[in-house]
Amino acid sequence: MPTLDVLIVEDEPTQREMLRDALRREGHRAEAAGGGEEALRLLQTSAVDVLLLDQRMPGMDGLEVLRRARSAQPEVDAVMLTAYGSVENAVAAMKAGASDYVTKPVDLDELLLLLERLGERRRLVRENEVLRRELGTGAGVAGRLLYRSSRMAEQVNLAGRVAPSRATILLRGESGTGKELFAHLIHDLSPRRAHPLVTLHCAALPEGLLESELFGHERGAFTGAVQQRRGRLEEADGSTLFLDEVGELSPSVQVKLLRFLQEGEIQRVGGNRVLRADVRVIGATHRDLEARVREGAFREDLYYRLNVVTLHIPPLRERREDLPVLIDHFAERFARENGRHLEGLSREARDLLLKYDYPGNVRELANILERAAVVSRGPWISTEDLPFGNTGGAGAGGSEGLPPGGTLREALGALERRMIDAALLEAGGNQSRAARALGLSERMLRYKLKGRRRG
Repeated sequence: MPTLDVLIVEDEPTQREMLRDALRREGHRAEAAGGGEEALRLLQTSAVDVLLLDQRMPGMDGLEVLRRARSAQPEVDAVMLTAYGSVENAVAAMKAGASDYVTKPVDLDELLLLLERLGERRRLVRENEVLRRELGTGAGVAGRLLYRSSRMAEQVNLAGRVAPSRATILLRGESGTGKELFAHLIHDLSPRRAHPLVTLHCAALPEGLLESELFGHERGAFTGAVQQRRGRLEEADGSTLFLDEVGELSPSVQVKLLRFLQEGEIQRVGGNRVLRADVRVIGATHRDLEARVREGAFREDLYYRLNVVTLHIPPLRERREDLPVLIDHFAERFARENGRHLEGLSREARDLLLKYDYPGNVRELANILERAAVVSRGPWISTEDLPFGNTGGAGAGGSEGLPPGGTLREALGALERRMIDAALLEAGGNQSRAARALGLSERMLRYKLKGRRRG
């Protein structure tokens, strides 16, 4: 187990000395302070890896100590000690930047395991910093995430800090921003990384099938259930479950998911037996969950269970400094995957890509460059290889993709095609979902797509 420098901040002397002596016996370098002011003085002169903070102390409470400690040592991890093991206290501690919390009386084995995880995470972070220096790039590299922007760096840093914890995480952001990549990053930095990440896309399945996929079913539970089947929660025992578009869950599935998050209990569809599983849940949504709670479409108690730690993934148009590294990455990747020997992009093509707003975010950028790598007729990707390359460019003006100087019918046709393409991209190719988003019948959408193929 990595040796850590630990500072215990606890106003109760017996508890403080017991923890200090126990951690020293386990090989850690542990010191103790009886209150916030003493702890802050020690932090001015001694480097600390982990703070063990009593949440309720006279004078300065643990959350205030943590906020001020971060000014002295920004990289310090914190674990809250609380006799009030409620969700609300956990949320407050996590939002203030705590890595985790333990309840009093402290289970020493639980605390030692948590410190081991924090030590392992700190080692991984140091190795990633070394890797970045060896690569000699200005870009951040975290798993498959590429970025240069400070906004992305903040979210990656937060992901690394919360990864070793047990906390449920909610990833928020528009479709195509990379929420699933963040889920992989968090899982890969967690103690559960020895097991594969389990993923379920909630919006892609009807209610009855979604419940079965999540919780499993018994033989004969419904028509077609010819044998017993384990759900994704059982498959993720000891690992992490990523629930994409968790805001689309039906009320009945929300109730069962809430029970699991509260009690760790699973009941298969059509079954009476109660099963247990140790699963860390990461949810993701592009929906306004607060609005859905107000509308009664999403349970408030489930919202708070999922929203212990929130990461906000910014859209690509708000982190344009990431565009150059992403453009080069995708151009090289898709050229290699398709057996093309491309030199890169022309200046004009690069300028168009740098000006575009990407309503579909990174997923749309990848789609554009894959198409360009395939259709390019020369060694360079040109404006002619881009979907908006011959239409006067693309920018933030709202008229991108419309033919300049054309007739009204041509302009409306171009706008219709663009809206259909965006809806299909948003729906992951699912024509039923895309039709609902466009306010069309599925039959009408298929008719329009068929007409495009004929044209």
